[in-house]
Formats: sequence, structure tokens, C-alpha cells
Amino acid sequence: MRLVAVGRMKDKSERALVERYLKRLRPALDIVELPDGRGSADEIKRREAQAILAACPAQSLVVALDEGGRTYSSVAFATTMQTWQATGRTPCFVIGGAEGLDASVLQRAGATLSFGTLTWPHMLVRIMLVEQIYRAQAIAAGHPYHRAGRPD
Repeated sequence: MRLVAVGRMKDKSERALVERYLKRLRPALDIVELPDGRGSADEIKRREAQAILAACPAQSLVVALDEGGRTYSSVAFATTMQTWQATGRTPCFVIGGAEGLDASVLQRAGATLSFGTLTWPHMLVRIMLVEQIYRAQAIAAGHPYHRAGRPD
């Protein structure tokens, strides 16, 4: 799996949280960090889109994180992840920059994902995504990490 994200994770505590879950993921999640774009908002989105699309493997299933994307429960996301992986196409998650994703990235995406209607900082979204991917794997494996909805 791959995560393509605009912006570099600089804060040690944020990086530590991401690393905490990356160590546990099987298959592993490769993270590609892209520099923030420069220029007008439209120019930034266009340049970031070029870099994002170049970083997504040709046969991957691009999953764009977007405020207009689909929301999932953790269990539904786990089921969806299994479905995506069963297709043989590697999921490639995409987190855009501060200006959002260009239409070309959303057009390339085979799926979209939203963490709700609230606006989240991009670095926090990265942490939340990596944790949810780990949670999805734990749910699929029957691991007790995810306890919600289980009888005591």
C-alpha cells in the first residue's frame, strides 16, 4: 500500500504516532511526501496534482481523502479495504495540500474517503488514516484492538 501526501511531517510527536502504526501494518504502507506547491491557489493545486499522480503507481487504486468523500464506520472501512485488496490493485491513498485536491486527482481516484464534515489539519489526517488502516487490518484478523460493538 502507499500513501502520497503533500507536506512533510516535521513534528516529532506526530511522526512517532504514524511510526507506531506503520510498524504494525502488513502489508506495509509506503509513505511518499511531496513538497507544498507554490503560486496562486489554482497553480498550487495543478502542480501538486502532477506530483501526486506521478507518485501513484499506474495500476493502483487511488483513494482520495476529500471532504466530499464517502464516510465509513471502522467495520465498513475494514470490509472495503478487504474488497480493494482482493481486486489485486494496490490501494494508494492521497492527501492533498492546503488548497485541496485538483479535479484531475479526483477523476483518477477509484474511491474517495472522508473523515466527516469537520476540517482536520493535514498532518492529523495522516495519523488518523494510518491508525484506521491498522484498525481495518485488526478487524479483518479478529484482533481485539477494535472492541467497539463486541459483547463483553
